[in-house]
Amino acid sequence: MTNRIQSFEEYQKEYEKSINEPEAFWASKAKQFTWRKEWDKVLEWNFDEPKVEWFKGGKLNITENCLDRHLAERGDKPAIIWEPNDAEADARTYSYKELHSEVCTMANVLRNQGVKKGDRVCIYMPMIPELAFAVLACARIGAIHSVVFGGFSANAIADRINDAACSFVITSDGMYRGDKHLAVKETVDEALKKCNTVDKVLVVKYTDRKVDMVAARDFWYHDAVASASQDCQPEVMDAEDILFILYTSGSTGKPKGVVHTTGGYMVYSEYTFRNVFQYEEEDIYWCTADIGWITGHSYIIYGPLLAGATTIMFEGVPTWPDPGRFWQIVERHKVNIFYTAPTAIRALMTRKLDFVTKHDLSSLKVLGSVGEPINEEAWNWYRNNIGKNELPIVDTWWQTETGGIMISPLANHSPMKPGFATYPLPGVQPVLLDGDGNEIEENGVEGYLAVKFPWPGMLRTTYGDHERCRRTYFETYKGYYFTGDGARRDPQGLYRVIGRVDDVINVSGHRFGTAEIENAIDEHPHVVEAAVVGFPHDIKGQGIYAYVICSEDCMDEAQLIKEIDQEVVKHIGKVARPDKIQIVDDLPKTRSGKIMRRILRKVAEGDTSNLGDITTLLNPEAVQEIIDGRK
Repeated sequence: MTNRIQSFEEYQKEYEKSINEPEAFWASKAKQFTWRKEWDKVLEWNFDEPKVEWFKGGKLNITENCLDRHLAERGDKPAIIWEPNDAEADARTYSYKELHSEVCTMANVLRNQGVKKGDRVCIYMPMIPELAFAVLACARIGAIHSVVFGGFSANAIADRINDAACSFVITSDGMYRGDKHLAVKETVDEALKKCNTVDKVLVVKYTDRKVDMVAARDFWYHDAVASASQDCQPEVMDAEDILFILYTSGSTGKPKGVVHTTGGYMVYSEYTFRNVFQYEEEDIYWCTADIGWITGHSYIIYGPLLAGATTIMFEGVPTWPDPGRFWQIVERHKVNIFYTAPTAIRALMTRKLDFVTKHDLSSLKVLGSVGEPINEEAWNWYRNNIGKNELPIVDTWWQTETGGIMISPLANHSPMKPGFATYPLPGVQPVLLDGDGNEIEENGVEGYLAVKFPWPGMLRTTYGDHERCRRTYFETYKGYYFTGDGARRDPQGLYRVIGRVDDVINVSGHRFGTAEIENAIDEHPHVVEAAVVGFPHDIKGQGIYAYVICSEDCMDEAQLIKEIDQEVVKHIGKVARPDKIQIVDDLPKTRSGKIMRRILRKVAEGDTSNLGDITTLLNPEAVQEIIDGRK
């Protein structure tokens, strides 16, 4: 396979071609894949409806391209190496032949239970091999997978099942996370009390945790496998058929189901994987993300497998049984490409360097960062201590909605600058806009980051609510996809993404809408009103700060805070737990009743000397009371 850029000069030529002749450029990248029928038209689009179609009329199955086409040349090559939570346990390796067999078997289990093309399947599982099998099995038979991160609560699962009207759930009995043994099936059972579309639940026995099995609904995977064939013919899909739905938080309301389709996502995830990381045939690649997030979809499963790579799946956490766990795994598997989040790097920076230096990291060739902008201090620690001041760091900017990496250095070829995602990938046309939606042409400026031309991996809609997709991404600036991020372009044209400009908080790479957390807090009977903002956090990047007004018959403050915390965990999950909850008498509001979050952010940040003019507020005295009450 080719498609790998070999130098910065070649990148510049590729980029120019991708802008001047985008259809010819992407058609040339798509031709390496197995198509049952080639496309009639490469691209048809408008950003007004919006409507975007890539490789229109093309027929394919993405798992044929992830698995079947590799069997002749790479059948015995490791496809997935599973590294379990227990550092003393053996890793498990699946060759391409073995993975193909496992996926076909699970696909037949699903078909035998009546799952068919177009059905939505919710997957709520720990990071075990069966999670990867499940994702690919759905794609094999044309079912639409909707993976829910294993840290979400029953309520959050129920919201996602109901929104997509899932008819089938795949889960496990339990899970391990560090030194904890956690319930999984029980959480699904709780969620399904609020769902009426689910007919069947497939349960993988993993931890031997005792679970209740509902007759006629629940069945064990190990029982179903016994009668399932290992031969499964793939469903032929249209290039624009839905591959998966993945829920992401917005600035208002409940999470939205981002829809990715088959052909364009396939071409884009493979191309970006191969070029950003400069993947070579014998490389061992490890992305530490969870498959419950887009990073796990694109850069643990689809991108690497499409490229015929060896990809590592890790069940555990970076600090257990000690903060050397990442580096122990790098040494054990001789990892060449390592892709992780700034949150993990910042957490490990605070520990003794001995946890790094006692491991042999000489196999590493490329380091990557994902999930949020990486601060300069973390970038330097990563490069100096993990990269021995020699390795390239690909600081990747992208989103659930983009499907793949949009702005990033190409390892060993592009210039690097701490904190900067640098240049756009071929085919990506970013712009900076001013407040009126005008493009800012010059460099050395800040603006709103938008994209003016479609790329194959972009979202097509939000499931069941196309108007929400239009409103969220295409209405703010007509003719552009608006990312919701602000960015800076330096004098050389390198991009630095500053962060969200809407009410979305990025906590350890997980996006939460402030409204989503406020709604959870408001469920407490003693809460009158809540306002949530983000604030800088040394480890997480952003923390969650909640200001809460409680009723007059309120219990003692400490107990209330504890119960509010539990309310958020119940409705969303522990990952959304507020770092700080402040009980207040009032919230600063404009005369039209709008909460002044700008002021609340300043207070949360501890920057109370520059609040601006507050005399126009309906209740300016509330500001000083909040400042005085901040501990």
